[in-house]
Amino acid sequence: MKTLPIFACILMLVTATGTLAQNQPITIDANASQLSWTGYAEVGSWAPTGTIHLLKGQLTRVGSQINSATITMDMTTIQHENDRLQAHLRDEAFFDVIHFPTATFALRSLTGTTATGQLTVKGVTRSISFPVVVSEENNGLRLKGRALIDRTQFGIRYNSTSFFADLGDQAIKNEFSLSFDLITKPIMKAARQRTAR
Repeated sequence: MKTLPIFACILMLVTATGTLAQNQPITIDANASQLSWTGYAEVGSWAPTGTIHLLKGQLTRVGSQINSATITMDMTTIQHENDRLQAHLRDEAFFDVIHFPTATFALRSLTGTTATGQLTVKGVTRSISFPVVVSEENNGLRLKGRALIDRTQFGIRYNSTSFFADLGDQAIKNEFSLSFDLITKPIMKAARQRTAR
């Protein structure tokens, strides 16, 4: 008569272990990953571009489906080949990196190839959606895509025609793009086997 309760406990333990394996955090390799930004002038073809360093990132998945992810960007590393523009992007007119050294994105859903989540920049959080392609590479995952972000939603109004008139060729588009190529560290073999079952 005691066999049934013992069997039930073992079954619960095995089930819990499988659940933990499926939801095991997967670390994004900050050194192997790349983030790049591009801004756009309202007039002409001027489109400065540069990079931002990924500070850290992590995701979880159930089976083959990614169900959550969080990435943190080091805004103090905003880079451009022109030192003056680089300093301008880091000052109060743009990203004010002294007071807001990081920006974060928290994934809420990944439906098909559309990611939706909460982006926090300069202490302001807004919902954004963008396309992303997920593939398996080198015993890990690779996530590539490009998000268009309206900077004015985060209080960055510098030379925006939505707020200032008569800017001429000094006007800057509200939207800038953030391209990403995120590579995870290798996923533990045991966890991969449990997830595949």
